[in-house]
Amino acid sequence: MPIYEYVCEKCGTHLEVLQKMTDKPLTRCKSCGGRLEKIISQSSFILKGSGWYVTDYARKEHGEKEGTSSEGDGRASKSEK
Repeated sequence: MPIYEYVCEKCGTHLEVLQKMTDKPLTRCKSCGGRLEKIISQSSFILKGSGWYVTDYARKEHGEKEGTSSEGDGRASKSEK
């Protein structure tokens, strides 16, 4: 179940409530009876791993091409053998 945040317009009380997506939003503050307003909260998750923009599709540093590094890939070419 998602957590929804509300703030009271009268007393400024901040609430975090676990609700189903199908539940009706809260309308009244329990402490003062004022009107509650649903607020948008910041998400706190980070997408990690391959397949996300930051790891796979972000712009490469100057001069760096995909699949290469400054140290090489460790394989010797035929002429070096």
